[in-house]
Amino acid sequence: MDEKPSTRRGSDFCSLRYGLAVVMHLSNLTMITQRVSLSIAIIAMVNSTEQPTPVNTSTDGPLADALEDPSRSIKEFNTGTAAYEWSPETQGLIFSSISYGIILTLVPSGYLAGIFGAKQMLGAGLLISSLLTLFTPLAADWGVSLVIVIRTAQGMAQGMAWTGQFTIWARWAPPLERSKLTSIAGSGAAFGSFIILCVGGLISQALGWPFIFYIFGGLGCVCCLLWFTVIYDDPARHPCISVREKEHIVSSLAPQSTSRRRSVPIKAMARCLPLWAIFMGFFSHFWLCTIIITYLPTYIHSVLHVNIRESGVLSSLPFVAASACTILGGQLADFLLSRNLLRLITVRKLFSSLGLLLPSLCAVALPFVASSYVTTIVLLILIPGTSNLCDSGFIINTLDVAPRYSSFLMGISRGFGLIAGIVSSTATGFLIGQDSVSGWRNVFFLSAAVNMFGLFFYLTFGQAEIQDWAKERTLTRL
Repeated sequence: MDEKPSTRRGSDFCSLRYGLAVVMHLSNLTMITQRVSLSIAIIAMVNSTEQPTPVNTSTDGPLADALEDPSRSIKEFNTGTAAYEWSPETQGLIFSSISYGIILTLVPSGYLAGIFGAKQMLGAGLLISSLLTLFTPLAADWGVSLVIVIRTAQGMAQGMAWTGQFTIWARWAPPLERSKLTSIAGSGAAFGSFIILCVGGLISQALGWPFIFYIFGGLGCVCCLLWFTVIYDDPARHPCISVREKEHIVSSLAPQSTSRRRSVPIKAMARCLPLWAIFMGFFSHFWLCTIIITYLPTYIHSVLHVNIRESGVLSSLPFVAASACTILGGQLADFLLSRNLLRLITVRKLFSSLGLLLPSLCAVALPFVASSYVTTIVLLILIPGTSNLCDSGFIINTLDVAPRYSSFLMGISRGFGLIAGIVSSTATGFLIGQDSVSGWRNVFFLSAAVNMFGLFFYLTFGQAEIQDWAKERTLTRL
């Protein structure tokens, strides 16, 4: 039985830990805009009216497709800059290269963050990604091979930045505030997607496509200044933290090792069913979310016969819902904990259930409301929105069961998610290629089944107690 966290509270939204969450929110926002920038800019970059089909390992290509009207891509967005003869296959390779880069660094970066410090790892990742974004227009002039190399390196840099965040929260987030703090930080990715979808095309039209990279690359450099100024790995070492807040954070957390070097109990992790419950949750969560994000324009166009590519704002609405639900879910989860209304494991399983069950119901309902444009759009917006309630469930569960190894385990968890995205995108392409109507129905039914499997596994084996192998060992010498 898991213990209820202490209800002692310190100052809230004016505290340094919430300032840290805001800086991390901006960093996540910046990284996602840098990732999607090429998807928007390529509308004007390529000398072609055809966009690539969805790529298995990346959501970048479909995001560009969601904004482009093929009949006006060159006419409206060409501002006198060079156009490149990149085939759809080449564009697909460019889009997918950043995802391969992320996969390469997910696990090792989580481990290294525990050794060298998350501040340095995340800050370096953000800085490298920003500099590579600034360099992308010049790389395009030099050749497509250099663009692919740059995008792969950028993915590796962002992989460093994504996974190391939990190492910081393991030392900064009191148990009663973990959901709020991580949701504020994590919602930056969804809000960044909304920003780039809304303004990316306008920047390209008004200033030229290179300025998409210059603006968001420059924004990343500014965030780096904030990052290295505000962020510290340990609240005990922060020069600006108040005594009250420091005592509140330190007293609410279990004692943690100050040693940078640590062994990773791989065998114990592999035998730990609560960890596998988290991994299966990630797999299920990313399966459906990847399909919705990747095939959103395709589904609307092929099933409703409505071209939503003329409206970037409409295509960005799911990201607004996702960002809002992430923050609201975090607030509600910590409210339930702070009032001792529910145990920690109950809160984790409740939000995991909502985040997997509600999107499944929406997905299953989609084939039956295909004749209604409004209902379909509402359901497509609700799926990523309700899915992000998982951010207060199994997404942050590694902070509960193994805070010492949270970044390393987050890297593995996101690896399971990326694998799910690859498999689900491939399966979706195969199913809708056989028959459009029955194919989409089978896609959504299969997605709901995967979600239900992940939910059942997590409800059965999920825990919120620190595992024995993750506890600090005290050696006594005679």
